[in-house]
Amino acid sequence: MSAPLPSGKFQDHYAILGIDTKATSDAIHKAYSALAAKYHARNGETRDQAKYEAVTRAFEVLSDPEARRAFDALLPKSQAETSSVPTFGGLEFFESLTAEHNRRLCILCVLYDRRRQNPAVPGLALRGLEAIVNFPSEAITFSLWYLKQRGWVLSDDKSNLQISADGMDYLERNPPSPELIFSLLKPAASGKAGETRQ
Repeated sequence: MSAPLPSGKFQDHYAILGIDTKATSDAIHKAYSALAAKYHARNGETRDQAKYEAVTRAFEVLSDPEARRAFDALLPKSQAETSSVPTFGGLEFFESLTAEHNRRLCILCVLYDRRRQNPAVPGLALRGLEAIVNFPSEAITFSLWYLKQRGWVLSDDKSNLQISADGMDYLERNPPSPELIFSLLKPAASGKAGETRQ
């Protein structure tokens, strides 16, 4: 089964993008970008309007959490069971290694700056962190797991996030470029950060 299209036809959005039903937001975006470029009208060799529209529709549904949940509910049970079979992420796994490292550095920078600006109240709620960084909540959760295991990030008695002394030491020994960190912040957050630097 698949989601309805305006024309009354149905399509399996996961199959159209060539991704697993458990694909992350990053994987969905990468698959869409590659296929949209392939089928776009500007691509003289492989352009295909029908496929471009199908890819775009799949992306619109799967990139919207509410629409994706509704679509997933339409999938037959056998497909849902198949998706639970363990698989290896392939090339996406290797591409994610650098991205994950950069996300950890970004979170450390945000929490370091929070402690520097507010030493009396250094904690930042998870919701506050989500409002600053420009990556999906599941990526934040994964990065925080690692940072907490290392002891570089701690949670206070109100579950607010704080950088530890070890986290500060690590960041000072491995400072990322400002451009890298700004690219991982939401525009409003990175703009404010850029304005306050001398």
